[in-house]
Amino acid sequence: MSDSHLMETKPAWNVFDSNCPTRQVLDRVADKWTVLIVQSLSSGTLRFAQLRRTVDGISQKVLTNTLRGLERDGIVTRRIYASVPPKVEYSLTDLGRSLCQLVQGVCCWAEANIDQVQVARELYDQSPRNTSLSQSNRDDSSSVGLQR
Repeated sequence: MSDSHLMETKPAWNVFDSNCPTRQVLDRVADKWTVLIVQSLSSGTLRFAQLRRTVDGISQKVLTNTLRGLERDGIVTRRIYASVPPKVEYSLTDLGRSLCQLVQGVCCWAEANIDQVQVARELYDQSPRNTSLSQSNRDDSSSVGLQR
């Protein structure tokens, strides 16, 4: 009897490998606009204008490009109705719905911890090492200008 059944199987994909296609998925899923769009669509189908109103601050171009990417990746489906003007609705696919709990968790975490993050940022920005680095960078850039 061989010991092959004891051998550890290597996973098919490795997100730490720069050539692994899972990196493309991480780029898509980790994008803030993707998170906000998936969270918006988790409650149901929306039209483009509804999505744009829901996701405050997103431009028409970015929303269009993000939705196309999500559709290409099988996360969102687009349904076009033959009407004047054309009616287009966006919904999550089964694959997209499988992201909902994760995305909701990230959104809830951000809302629950933003106060702590803001305090940490203020402390970091006020620390001597950062003010001396900023001053050092200003000094370096001004001396470069003098050398010309």
